[in-house]
Amino acid sequence: MAKRGKINQRQRILEEAAKLFKSKGFAGTSMRDLGGEVGMEAASIYNHVKSKDEILESICFYISDTYISQLAEVEQTATPYREKIETLIRQHIRLMLEEGAAVSVANNDWKYLTGDKLTAFKDARKRYEHGFAALIEQGIAAGELQPVNVSVALFTILSAVRWVELWYRPGRGVSADELEQNILTMLLNGLAK
Repeated sequence: MAKRGKINQRQRILEEAAKLFKSKGFAGTSMRDLGGEVGMEAASIYNHVKSKDEILESICFYISDTYISQLAEVEQTATPYREKIETLIRQHIRLMLEEGAAVSVANNDWKYLTGDKLTAFKDARKRYEHGFAALIEQGIAAGELQPVNVSVALFTILSAVRWVELWYRPGRGVSADELEQNILTMLLNGLAK
């Protein structure tokens, strides 16, 4: 039971840290700031995590591991490539809506990772991008997708979805479902009727 409580407290620390890192940046957030958010002394946080760097690593790798496992699942499905791309876009949007602060940290503060962790995170990003690009390339080769430059397609999709974290808020006149459908329409069909 005590162990379960410790895990829950660690998870709470990670969630609050993600929010603080998103709003103040990794460099601008102190352990004292984090302690204030979770209701404990900064020194007590070290009973749950080793360092601020470990918090950043946990957040970044949680997001990269999620993206990579989603990609692996999609790659294994026996569906058309357009559906695979659509599924990945939906998963990106949902992760941003459900774990927005953590996604923001992984997108913006990963540069504060050091040593092997930085290398591993960059490798994870590259694996994901290469896997996503391969699906686009295979879809083009199969005649399911427009014959466009794969890099342009990949980074247009990823950039478009990434902007969701910066401007979307509930109550802005578009629901989460409408947001998802509109982004899919724009990315997969364009504006032209």
